[in-house]
Amino acid sequence: MHQRLLSAPGSPNFCQIVYDEANHWLFTTWAGYVGPDYAHDGATVGLQLLRQLHCSCLLNDNSRIQGPWFDSLEWLATTWGPVAAEAGLRYIAHVAQPNAAVSSSFDPSVQRLLGQFEIQVFDDLYEATDWLSSCQRLVG
Repeated sequence: MHQRLLSAPGSPNFCQIVYDEANHWLFTTWAGYVGPDYAHDGATVGLQLLRQLHCSCLLNDNSRIQGPWFDSLEWLATTWGPVAAEAGLRYIAHVAQPNAAVSSSFDPSVQRLLGQFEIQVFDDLYEATDWLSSCQRLVG
């Protein structure tokens, strides 16, 4: 099993990235406060695993984040996105932070990301895994 955990010892903040062999996807869980440097580090480790494993699906769970999510849609669209797409990523199921307003769909950075992947945002992990399972069946 491939797994990476980024956190300081004893810290409630973490990013856990697990390769789900049964579904052949990466499952990333974020918890606590995620600042810009920490978010970049976690996303970069995720990219390394995507390159290594060639997963077409990513389940990104932000349901345990506290405080604001890092503001780097531009970086995700221009740096992370192209590398992830080149590694084979096609579908992203994103479980939103509770009470988060996901209203940036008209942001140009979001539009660039949407051009590289099919992204769906969910309030519930079960719905996200169900949708991603249906996507996984499409790619075999």
